[in-house]
Amino acid sequence: MRTNRQEANGTQRTPLSRDRVLRAAVALADAIGIDALSMRRLAQELDVVPMALYKHVANKEELLDGMVDAVVGEIDPPAAGPDWQPVVRGRILSARRVLLRHPWAARVIESRTGPTPAVLAYLDAMAGIFREGGLSADLTHHVMHAMGSRLLGFSQELFDTSGPSGPPDPALAAHYPHIAELAATAAHDDASTVGGGSGGGGCDDQFEFEFALDLLLDGFEGLRRRGWTSRS
Repeated sequence: MRTNRQEANGTQRTPLSRDRVLRAAVALADAIGIDALSMRRLAQELDVVPMALYKHVANKEELLDGMVDAVVGEIDPPAAGPDWQPVVRGRILSARRVLLRHPWAARVIESRTGPTPAVLAYLDAMAGIFREGGLSADLTHHVMHAMGSRLLGFSQELFDTSGPSGPPDPALAAHYPHIAELAATAAHDDASTVGGGSGGGGCDDQFEFEFALDLLLDGFEGLRRRGWTSRS
């Protein structure tokens, strides 16, 4: 049935589909945050009754699974190249850019009880790049463990670095001088944190992410050249 507005301008309602539901959910989460997203709020956004959504997603958990797959689908495909390291690096940094566009996504990915189909396909493709680059199946297994969520463009930081910048608290410096020294040297970039807190100050998360990523990739290549195995 057409709405009055549609009758007035003669336009047809765009048919509802799973893809349209998921794209609208991703856009809505970007706009209002994942905690405010609900099936009812999404139905309002799509101008349908809530029951119409359940023809395409069985429940909120299936909606979140689909949203994860939609976001992972935005990651660039691997670039061609003779060396595995820049190929892996480029794809991981593409994943990070995607998560910066969707700040809620890292938390939802972590909340899933198991990998979604798109995440499984992505991880399978990444494992394939390692294997094609000359890493053994044994080394690739341990590489995937070592990389963890970094493969998907985010990582859990040891400290919350979202607090205000400036000289460290004197009491902190007195009791933990080395931590205070490190805090005083931290660079700052409020816009680069994925899955962390927001606010002024904190470490430049993009720099820290790439720094650790390059260390890991260089280390893996060194192990490959040495013919490392888990039995050695």
